[in-house]
Amino acid sequence: MSDAITVRVPAKVNVQLAVGAARPDGFHDLANVFLAVSLHDEVTATPAAGLTVTCAGPDADKVPLDRTNLAARAAELLAERAGIAPDVHLHIEKRIPVAGGMAGGSADGAAALLACDALWGLKTPAEDLLALCAELGSDVPFSLVGGAALGVGRGEILTPVAAGTFHWVFAVADGGLSTPAVFREFDRLTAGTEVPVPQASPALLAALASGDPDALAATLANGLQPAALSLRPSLADTLAAGVGAGALAALVSGSGPTTAFLVRDAESAAKVAAALAASGTCRSTHLATSPAPGATVL
Repeated sequence: MSDAITVRVPAKVNVQLAVGAARPDGFHDLANVFLAVSLHDEVTATPAAGLTVTCAGPDADKVPLDRTNLAARAAELLAERAGIAPDVHLHIEKRIPVAGGMAGGSADGAAALLACDALWGLKTPAEDLLALCAELGSDVPFSLVGGAALGVGRGEILTPVAAGTFHWVFAVADGGLSTPAVFREFDRLTAGTEVPVPQASPALLAALASGDPDALAATLANGLQPAALSLRPSLADTLAAGVGAGALAALVSGSGPTTAFLVRDAESAAKVAAALAASGTCRSTHLATSPAPGATVL
């Protein structure tokens, strides 16, 4: 058994999020094109008497440190499968926005799973780890694999897709948005309408593979964006500020309220980030590139 294992795990942006009607189980079928981006959390697992969680970094005070934390749930699930006690201390270095639509909690769950597996010397096969991720949440499997992928079902059934390199700016809003609340608003806004079966856009997948930012900008789409804007109308000002500063395209990231701006290159990213910071429409900005590797033991 090791003394400590640290895993770095990326945030994600959904370059396409097509949402179907609510299923009988309350979930929605999705066609979810994920890109991992170079904005990371790190989770360190060390042996302990019992299961404890600590967190440091921006908004660390908003991260639950009890058994509702996905990292804690991941440790419990893995220990249960292995027939051992979840005796581990998990420390999260938080850089991914909290409740921001970038899968920060899911990332921590995937990182904790990988860290505990290494710490406890379990050598769980990759497909079994992915199955455990899917039990933890819809976005957790992608946090484990990273790169670029199409997620179907509720987003947990992944197929890798090709992706060139793209540059992004992310604007963090004040406060979070609850993913279940955004889906409820989606249901309210689409009530009485025919919601199409979600399908990945061939044009978007081709643009992603090409590495052409103009082509990708023309195809970005988020079916949850109207619901996020309905709950947080001020996000429209952030989107407008980024586009006004030269972003090729802008969209709400996942369920929000973080907003994502596709830019041409690193120089454009710096310019757009500075304009967003000066606009007063967001709390902070982050520059990133995609794709990024999934959860990785350091």
